[in-house]
Amino acid sequence: MPETTQRQFTHLHVHTEYSLLDGACRIDRLFDHLKVMGQTACAITDHGVMYGVIDFYEAARAEGIKPIIGCEIYVSPGSRFDRENTRGEERYYHLVLLAENNQGYKNLSKIVSRGFTEGFYYKPRVDMEVLEQYHEGIIALSACLAGEVAVNLRKNNYEEAKEAALRHLKIFGENNYFLEMQDHGLAEQATVNAGVMRLSKELGIPMVVTNDSHYILAEDWEAHDVLLCIQTNRKVHDEDRMRYTGGQYYLKSKEEMYKLFPYAKEALANTQKIADRCNVEIVFGEQKVPEFDVPDGLTAEEYLEKLCMEGIRKRYNPVTSELMERLTYEINTIKKMGYVDYFLIVSDFIRYAKDHGIAVGPGRGSAAGSIVAYCLEITNIDPIRYNLLFERFLNPERVSMPDIDVDFCYERRQEVIDYVVRKYGKEKVVQIVTFQTMAARNVIRDVGRALDLPYALCDSVAKTIPMEIGMNIDTALKVSKELKEMYEGNADVKQLIDMARKLEGLPRNTGMHAAGVVIGRDSIDEYVPLARGGDDSIITQFTMTTIERLGLLKMDFLGLRTLTVIQDAVKFIKQETGVDIDIDHIDYDDKKVFELITSGKTEGIFQLESSGMKSFMKELKPQSLEDVIAGISLYRPGPMDFIPNYINGKEHPEKITYDVPELQEILEPTYGCIVYQEQVMQIVMKLAGYTLGRSDLVRRAMSKKKADVMAKERQYFVYGNEELGVPGCIARGIPEATANKIFDDMTDFAKYAFNKSHAAAYAVVAYQTAFLKCYYPVEFMAALMSSVKDNSSKVAGYIQSCRQMGIRILPPDINEGYSGFSAAKGAIRYGMSGIKSVGSAVVDRIVEEREANGPYKDMKDFLVRMTPKETNKKTVEALILGGAFDSFGVKRRQMMMAYPMMIDEVYKERKNLSAGQMSFAEFFGGEFAEAAKTKFPDVEEYDEQEKLALEKSVLGIYISGHPLLDYEKLMSEKTAFSSVDFMIDEEEGRARVQDQSICILGGMVADVTIKMTKNNQNMAFVTLEDMVGQTEIIVFPKKYEDYREKLTADNKIFVKGRATVSEEDAKLIAEEILTFDEVVAGNDFSRYNNSGRMKPRRENAGKPEFIEGDLQVWVCFDDRKEYDELEKDFLSILEEYKGNCPVYIFIKQEKQYKNMGRGFMVDGASGIVDRLKLEYGVSRVTVRPNKKK
Repeated sequence: MPETTQRQFTHLHVHTEYSLLDGACRIDRLFDHLKVMGQTACAITDHGVMYGVIDFYEAARAEGIKPIIGCEIYVSPGSRFDRENTRGEERYYHLVLLAENNQGYKNLSKIVSRGFTEGFYYKPRVDMEVLEQYHEGIIALSACLAGEVAVNLRKNNYEEAKEAALRHLKIFGENNYFLEMQDHGLAEQATVNAGVMRLSKELGIPMVVTNDSHYILAEDWEAHDVLLCIQTNRKVHDEDRMRYTGGQYYLKSKEEMYKLFPYAKEALANTQKIADRCNVEIVFGEQKVPEFDVPDGLTAEEYLEKLCMEGIRKRYNPVTSELMERLTYEINTIKKMGYVDYFLIVSDFIRYAKDHGIAVGPGRGSAAGSIVAYCLEITNIDPIRYNLLFERFLNPERVSMPDIDVDFCYERRQEVIDYVVRKYGKEKVVQIVTFQTMAARNVIRDVGRALDLPYALCDSVAKTIPMEIGMNIDTALKVSKELKEMYEGNADVKQLIDMARKLEGLPRNTGMHAAGVVIGRDSIDEYVPLARGGDDSIITQFTMTTIERLGLLKMDFLGLRTLTVIQDAVKFIKQETGVDIDIDHIDYDDKKVFELITSGKTEGIFQLESSGMKSFMKELKPQSLEDVIAGISLYRPGPMDFIPNYINGKEHPEKITYDVPELQEILEPTYGCIVYQEQVMQIVMKLAGYTLGRSDLVRRAMSKKKADVMAKERQYFVYGNEELGVPGCIARGIPEATANKIFDDMTDFAKYAFNKSHAAAYAVVAYQTAFLKCYYPVEFMAALMSSVKDNSSKVAGYIQSCRQMGIRILPPDINEGYSGFSAAKGAIRYGMSGIKSVGSAVVDRIVEEREANGPYKDMKDFLVRMTPKETNKKTVEALILGGAFDSFGVKRRQMMMAYPMMIDEVYKERKNLSAGQMSFAEFFGGEFAEAAKTKFPDVEEYDEQEKLALEKSVLGIYISGHPLLDYEKLMSEKTAFSSVDFMIDEEEGRARVQDQSICILGGMVADVTIKMTKNNQNMAFVTLEDMVGQTEIIVFPKKYEDYREKLTADNKIFVKGRATVSEEDAKLIAEEILTFDEVVAGNDFSRYNNSGRMKPRRENAGKPEFIEGDLQVWVCFDDRKEYDELEKDFLSILEEYKGNCPVYIFIKQEKQYKNMGRGFMVDGASGIVDRLKLEYGVSRVTVRPNKKK
């Protein structure tokens, strides 16, 4: 037989991208290359994990290549439970395991899981005990240079190598253990290979040859080397770092392997023999839902029916035949698809939550379309009333797990998960892994760091990539002109981007899904391998989508802050008014509630409080919950384009036209627009005769833009398909051209159409919050502020809203207050945990003592009943100045002067008591006791300004009043901005105000810092305080000379200027300043109207647009501290040389840079560069061409 026909080889040692930051074999590209090489099988052997085996298995099957499931595990030299290495051995050894059959796959999963759950120490390690227990169905290879056999051979410990080989052989059995040889051009491998051949001959253990493949092509070695640098946080030019030398770790061809090992043809052939033996079949879609423990005498199906029948009678009166028909249809579908236990499990933990006072949302996602879910009280949305479709949730023609996601009170969500763990067992309830990938912007920064390119360069390249979902580097090069110019004009940038493209999309690290939990029929490691999360919790190694496809029950337990707000508000209403609000049974057609939503005063209202949504609601003028549902669906990128059509149709329904009369019933609720995915399903059903199930398949194809599927469906929609039972539009009397037009319209809308069931559920929550704000504003705002008590800027904003609503904010009170905000007789009591120096433990103790032994009689009584730990100097002072003792009728100033003596008095009394001594008061009686008490000095209270300032020093905000309260109307008339607009928004990560926008701010001068510039001119940094916060105002020398008299502490001023916004903060550069008195007298900023927006000016017409100069000026500072110390001088220098060239600062320690913005541009030809070099040193200042202009 010719030699070529005998040449057989299969790769049995391959590291995919799931050997995180070590393997670079992308699974989606791996099999294309294997096909080209004529390979018929391949193994996956990632380091210690099985993250990628399902992706690998499916990709292999799709290409007709046999997948061999394996793992290169870590083996502890002693017990897996050992955490200290006392014998001087390796911390762990490598060993390659391959699953021969399904039992082997199951055992491999168990072995890998044990590495994480029992043996994790630096790496997920197992020991001989685990291998002995789960060896069945597994073939083992002795692994690379880090294998135990190889390590001993490298150290010339032949006998120890022999012992290790025999130990492995004993565990896995004859013909199930192979000695592994590799050749990547390393001298050590030649030593090991010689030893392996000797061992094989002596012990009769067969050999295999592998190539330790970490990337696909030979030329990928450099990208892989960069990947290793990212993993180890090193630079490519570092000498002493982890590296794979020689560039031989790629997926070599059969011919290359035979050329490397001409002396080991049998070992090469053994790889194919092993491949032939390995046959694993992974089953998808086989349900593994736990069996629900139903009451005696009933089956699960009977119990579901019983609960549904009870529920429908509770939910509907009368129960019509149509309702029964819908319910029966859904129950039968659920039975047929095998999801009875699923519904019972969800119903059970939701019932637990409700029984234990844990708020549950009305629904989420498509589950709200199910009448079964409604009858079981899984959801609280009537699917009949809102015309929601069951098939959007559970399609009998598309077998996939249903998805019921549930919102719970965010503070108590974990209690529900804990209940599920207790009920089903901790081994059956596990959270789910997620993978953070190297996305476009981040991979550029990572690669740049590894290549040791300047951070500023890498950051500027990264920022040219648009922040859009699904954006990648290749797309960015097409759409970003700036990126393309940098790529083509700078060799460093080209190298950076080319390298980043090779690594983009690789998984970088694992995380834990915020809400996903998997519940198994048996222990989860019977179905999937397990790993450890960042907080040491056990998680699956497969992602959520894989979990679902394997037939496991996946649940999302989500925390929604608004549910807690609603629950707390209802509790406050009961406490304050005695009224029991059943929030699920309020009037959903209340005109007053819709008037509130239309007014735009929707601060705190779920989904409707952003400035854009406020404007939209004013324009939309919702009159029903249907309008709110549509509003939530439309106010998103994409559908926003259809808002004018929707509003026009709402205002002029007589102008709406329908292509065919059948569309009217479907589209009338949304004024002729397709807003919901459910409408797409209804159109294809009603016009072309689709079944509900098939209509959902069309909806999915349209939303995912599957062109080939869409082309077929157009044919079926217009002309029909007898085999599928679709009559088509023409057969139903709709002209061909009209049918095609309707299909085109559907396609346009369906790309953006929203799930109505989800929007309806969230519209209900929005309406509930609006209802509470409308009728119980005090209780609602108290609950709302309690939910954000740790976010001072949000609290300040909501306090301002309260003042505008006429709601008084009361200071904290030790006899009436609690940790959070609370309703108090028509006002809101500030929460005691908001007082600085008063921790939550102290507040809990104050409330606990008060509820146990009654209100505190006076300050002395409070000090006596608290321990010294709770009454230290800082705490007592903070309580006094914050107003917590005001209810005793003593002035704050009096208490501040008396409390030290009072504490001393209490201390002495405690000391006497513990010593068993009688005090003078006890000896002489009551009159002496009264006389001996500490007296409050007869002094006046702090003046109002000082009292408020001291109050703010401990509360962070003004409560009992505000220095600007009398000017609130004037400020609202004259300004369109407040300090809130200059604060960094936590959700968006930037300030609301736009960089370089012209703004007018009004407020009180809280602080002024005068700085002398190098030219001996004064400039000022002013802290301007308004009703909700503070903003820094920069006043340069020329402006300071003009306005210095107005910049005195406590002066009330309006400032017109230009905003300068960075990622860290936002400031205002003053251009003009007026006092409140000047504005009241009729003065105004000449070029700006009262709202702070520029008046139109005819002379501006034709004015050339601003063009940046040709240069960039860069100044380097060692660290942030140095820059902060020098900032004021630095800014004053820039002000002297104003121009159109941008200035950048570079913080060396953090490797971060910042564009100083348009307000600090300089004239490049004015001598600024020499001035900066003189000031900061020649090496710290550089000039670059401005390619951004």
